[in-house]
Amino acid sequence: MTVTPPQLADTLVQSAVGGDTAATLRADTVSAWFGDHKVLDRVSLTMPAHEVTALIGPSGCGKSTFLRTLNRMHELIPTAALAGRVLLDGGDIYDRGRRITHARRQIGMVFQKPNPFPAMSLYDNVLAGLKLNGIKAGRDSKDDLVEECLTKAGLWREVKDRLRQPGGALSGGQQQRLCIARSLAVRPRVLLMDEPCSALDPTSTRRIEETIAELKTEVTIVIVTHNMQQAARVSDSCAFFLAEQGTPGVIVEHGDTDAMFNAPQDSRTADYVNGRFG
Repeated sequence: MTVTPPQLADTLVQSAVGGDTAATLRADTVSAWFGDHKVLDRVSLTMPAHEVTALIGPSGCGKSTFLRTLNRMHELIPTAALAGRVLLDGGDIYDRGRRITHARRQIGMVFQKPNPFPAMSLYDNVLAGLKLNGIKAGRDSKDDLVEECLTKAGLWREVKDRLRQPGGALSGGQQQRLCIARSLAVRPRVLLMDEPCSALDPTSTRRIEETIAELKTEVTIVIVTHNMQQAARVSDSCAFFLAEQGTPGVIVEHGDTDAMFNAPQDSRTADYVNGRFG
């Protein structure tokens, strides 16, 4: 494990709680397979910095698979294969000389089901990414980082007096915001979210959406959602995925969210966003 010198570590931690880190992410003709089954076919999409891009479409069209290609999680599956490029501010995260850990630190992920470390304290949950990346830091820097990340995740006021309690003691919505705070602690440039509100009640969903709106000032966000109202509320642009009659998933249409919902160019998009299928 690489140990970061304490002075540099403190600088990294301090930089994690401020500054502009957002990056443009671009998929260039990405295709994906599970064994012989092709699930994505030459998908290209630009996800601009400081914007929320929503990936929409019916189940089984490749949205979540596409999301996992964006930070090299797709390759964790033994039968998985990939073609194409994923460019983070112009640099391909799949380049042979690029470490997978580096890509995942810059492109964080929040999953559908909240996954805090249940027995670990709230404080240590937020800092877990530093440990995984071999970054050591002083106590004051860590205290500042925990407060800043929990504040950004909209959770600080609710938990500031119980930071030593276990993460598993929180409600589902609070656990999801804790996972967002944990992702932010390593200063990602992009944050991927795979249906982050699907298991949450309306109040928790609203708080997560408020958090997303605030976070895009600092990070680029890509969210998979089946909730069309949520896509319309939180995103700046949308990409509509579809896999028809057993064919691999493709993007039918993408563009400004208002245009996609109010004046779509493809009749299939209009049918989907208006609830006529899917």
